[in-house]
Amino acid sequence: MRQALLLAEAAAQAGEVPIGAVVVRDGVVIASAANETRARPDPTAHAEMLAIRRAAEALGQERLTGCDLWVTLEPCAMCAGAIAHARIARLYYAASDPKGGGVEHGARVFDQPTCHHRPEIYAGLGEGEAAALLRDFFAARR
Repeated sequence: MRQALLLAEAAAQAGEVPIGAVVVRDGVVIASAANETRARPDPTAHAEMLAIRRAAEALGQERLTGCDLWVTLEPCAMCAGAIAHARIARLYYAASDPKGGGVEHGARVFDQPTCHHRPEIYAGLGEGEAAALLRDFFAARR
């Protein structure tokens, strides 16, 4: 989670919403990313989406079986769908997102009967630091 938080900090400094994501397999970082929606510009360039794409490319396969995803904010419904399609084994996220989350809030993608894969989910790791990054980022823009 430390690496994901560092990516989130760098994203904030670049003017992006401070979210970082890291894909790990067997204790080795396969790919990482921060939000790049403004830099690209691409509304789908969420940290999770970019990290999943990079991991799939690095491994040469679309299924990330045995991989863990560490992310600083509860994934949205789009990212949760990508996590399911990629067959991510475990999802670790720091802060919950009552407004835009798609895992424990909102769409609850993994609870839907049409969801073909449900990762193990671990929430709250590094929650205080991730939430503070987000609060500070948005407070500076209001």
